[in-house]
Amino acid sequence: MKSAVDIAADVRSGASSAREELERTLGVIEARNAELNVFLHVDVDGARRAAQAIDERVARGEDVGALAGVPIAIKDNMCQVGIPTTCSSKILKGWRPPYDATVITKIVAAGAVPVGKTNLDEFAMGSSTENSAFGPTRNPLDPTRVPGGSSGGSAAAVAAEMTAISLGSDTGGSIRQPAALCGLVGVKPTYGLVSRYGLVAFASSLDQIGPFSKTVKDSAVLLEVIAGHDPRDSTSLPEPSPSLVAHVNDGVAGKRIGLVRELFEGADENVVTCVRAAADALRDAGADVVELSIPELALTLSAYYLIAPAEASSNLARFDGVRYGLRVKADDVTSMMEATRTAGFGAEVKRRIMLGTYALSAGYYDAYYGQALKVRTLTIEAFARAYAQVDLLLGATTPSVAFKFGDKTDDPMAMYLNDVFTIPTNLAGDPALSVPFGTADEGLPVGVQLLGPGRSEAQLFAAARVLEIADGRS
Repeated sequence: MKSAVDIAADVRSGASSAREELERTLGVIEARNAELNVFLHVDVDGARRAAQAIDERVARGEDVGALAGVPIAIKDNMCQVGIPTTCSSKILKGWRPPYDATVITKIVAAGAVPVGKTNLDEFAMGSSTENSAFGPTRNPLDPTRVPGGSSGGSAAAVAAEMTAISLGSDTGGSIRQPAALCGLVGVKPTYGLVSRYGLVAFASSLDQIGPFSKTVKDSAVLLEVIAGHDPRDSTSLPEPSPSLVAHVNDGVAGKRIGLVRELFEGADENVVTCVRAAADALRDAGADVVELSIPELALTLSAYYLIAPAEASSNLARFDGVRYGLRVKADDVTSMMEATRTAGFGAEVKRRIMLGTYALSAGYYDAYYGQALKVRTLTIEAFARAYAQVDLLLGATTPSVAFKFGDKTDDPMAMYLNDVFTIPTNLAGDPALSVPFGTADEGLPVGVQLLGPGRSEAQLFAAARVLEIADGRS
């Protein structure tokens, strides 16, 4: 499949048309979606109208943008006018947003063609896309295995070559983890770099929207398009989108990179082998790679599973059957709310709401939520000390390659441990990305993770490009 950069270049030059690129995408979706369950909704008519409008603009000699005619998949927790938005939950049955998320506005302005909404773990709570109310998504590389989560549908769309790029959201690893399991580049930007306006909130202080792609350059292009200040998001950084594509080939010569023990110890042996091989590749490209220990990272999983559920219990209180979505009839308002939430929320969402409500309750706030916030501060300080010594950090993205369906569903703790290497960055608010590097014994891809201080995306893409070339994916 052509990269997004190549599709856009062909559409702008007239070598291809937006309509031709879209029809190819729709053909692959029709052929594989029943098997993989990637898309929950495909907006065929809307996408064809958008593609036609782009072709007409190209014919008039207009500049249609960096993503001219590129089909793109959207995780189904981002609002798009008139398009069903479910967050893979029964409780949002029938809801069609009256507004676009800022990222939707930006990709459309750049010429992209949104083709539909992808499956996810319900309300982005999960690591395998097995928690969707509409059934699991399968990994296109091996349909007996999970694609990761919570953005499993968006990852699978790119891995199955339905679209060259897609958008996901990352609260504790929900872009990087499925990117690793599906052999893709996946990016969690600096908190506030990309607007959260129109993203249905899970944990507001942790959520970030970011790109999936098969190439480093495609992710850089997409992130450059969606980044930048948005006055509708109070947490948006007050600065323009950074220059990223121009720095993809900067290399790592002269950079100091820390190989963090806590970000790969305990992983499967073949994952550790790939991480160490990635360190060697960066060293060969001119970087000074040193081993570091950040012991505070051992505390982050516990802190995350108090902070994120606490914020979720607050954010999800709005789903009550009164204003939109599912409503189960009952004799009074209180009974209606209880019946609606009982029927509308899945088991994992209920588990996290209860965890969060308990952590925030009188008598337990200081012991649980308050302590978790202190751990978060320790994590931020620990990363700051590390970045005073090195430019970037390196580790594993996941402890293992893609696992079989059902392997971890009966043990929530085992499922939560899938995000043990990705969660620390969300707590700190710093950027990180996963890039494929090597394969495991089963022939499945391994993702290695690059981390940097706030606003270091350009350096991360440059280092990821070095690994992409070293892995023979250029």
